[in-house]
Amino acid sequence: MGKYKLTWRDLSWNDFKVYLFSLFKAFIPKKKITNLDELESFIQSKSAWVTQVTLYGYLKTRMGTRYVLHFENDKFMESVNLAKWNMYAVALQDLIFYIFSYLKNNLNYQDVHKAEEIFLKILDDETTNKMPLDIIEEAKKNFNDRLQNINWEIYYNDLPFNSSALSLYKWAPIAEELKTLDRKIVLNSVILKWDIVKKEFKERIKF
Repeated sequence: MGKYKLTWRDLSWNDFKVYLFSLFKAFIPKKKITNLDELESFIQSKSAWVTQVTLYGYLKTRMGTRYVLHFENDKFMESVNLAKWNMYAVALQDLIFYIFSYLKNNLNYQDVHKAEEIFLKILDDETTNKMPLDIIEEAKKNFNDRLQNINWEIYYNDLPFNSSALSLYKWAPIAEELKTLDRKIVLNSVILKWDIVKKEFKERIKF
């Protein structure tokens, strides 16, 4: 997910690269996902992509020309990083549950217990990127709570990314009265990005 301490220049360049690479990727033949290591990489990278594009995109939209100036403010930067990691933690869960529910119902893949294994491995990787430990611990608790109640038969087809959409609405460092006005647009923006991920996943999966 990148560095924990960022400047506005870092965020702007990283954001630009995300958009540029996503456009460039459209012309590259996509490698099939054939094993769990490749699946883990897909989950990690796509969760990060959705988080970055929707969070930074929303901030840019709401702040307009003042967007860059806000990144000189240390307190604001802390809020952005807090939002980023909390959103990413939920995005990981949503995508993992979606993928294993889809695999079980469409490709007869039965090892759904691998979902937790992959989730924990990704979180362990993110400690080297300075993902805050308290967010990691809370993510593990939330994952376990959701795992106890998940219905693998219907999850992939039953608003699977609702939680991550709501997390952008919750964590984005935007005034509450503005977020209230933006609620529908904010939620839809996340769902639309996940639709891109879902389409790519279905094209690439070959278990």
